[in-house]
Amino acid sequence: MVMGPCGGVRADGRCEVVDDPCAFPVPAAWPDPPGPVAGVPLPRTPLILTDYTAEPFSVRALRAVAATLAPASDAVLVGEHQNRPDFPPTLLAELLQAAGAHPWITLACRDRNRIVLEQELIGLRHLGAEAVLCVTGDARAYDVRPDVTQVFDLDGPRLAALAATIGLPAAVPETPAAPPRDQRAVRLLQKQRAGAAVAVLNHAAPATVAAFMAAARATGVKIPIIAAVAVYTDAPSATVLSALPGLELDPDAVRRVVDAPDPVEAGLAAAVAEAQTLLAIPGVAGVNLSGLASGRGYEYAAQVKADCAARIREVRAS
Repeated sequence: MVMGPCGGVRADGRCEVVDDPCAFPVPAAWPDPPGPVAGVPLPRTPLILTDYTAEPFSVRALRAVAATLAPASDAVLVGEHQNRPDFPPTLLAELLQAAGAHPWITLACRDRNRIVLEQELIGLRHLGAEAVLCVTGDARAYDVRPDVTQVFDLDGPRLAALAATIGLPAAVPETPAAPPRDQRAVRLLQKQRAGAAVAVLNHAAPATVAAFMAAARATGVKIPIIAAVAVYTDAPSATVLSALPGLELDPDAVRRVVDAPDPVEAGLAAAVAEAQTLLAIPGVAGVNLSGLASGRGYEYAAQVKADCAARIREVRAS
């Protein structure tokens, strides 16, 4: 990583991979030269971007989840994780498009060298992908495929620059709740200079997002920003979000949902309320319905997210 810090800095400033302080006490500046990279603008900014998760390597499961999410979402965000590989990104995009969805594919630098990243970007451009989320990628846990080399030829901002140069709208993540909080807006500005067309925030309390948005606009960030809504309806789906460094989740809100007589209804109500609060923050262009949503299976979780999206639209229309 050259353009740090990443989004996984722990609350005490330690790296999420090794037990040492983050190597980037302040954000690295995009090098000048080459100077700012001209970003490729989004064809449209989604009001609702929904996390897509399905059983890996299953076309049937992919189609089932896509059939549920596509009508409710303006686009689906396809993640990439260090412990659950799936079809190649370009193939995933093609399958999801055929199922009626508008996929934003995540490309991580962990498992691909620069040549393979270029191949995937060119393939996504050929498919007419609306955006590609460019991330450095989580380092693989020590007990997950120890026989496989981790590459990291590039990091997220340099991948975003490559995507923009190839002709794809580059989405980038940012984590308002991760240290150094007072430098996260500057960090996003560097990604904008690298060619980012849109930012997708990690989970943070609305007050944290509001402070970040004000700082970002004051710093010179002009790209659309999509805020994350935590969608959980049981203990397993809440635990997944709570365990990740850099994410800000209210434990009291989690307990109210998990302990409610109807946790699904309580979780949906909480997510819709959070979405409305985030969308009222100046500069927030849309929301990302993020998280596992439910521990009762991928297809059930997709229905929870689709219901959440429908309720958000109803409230905004009323």
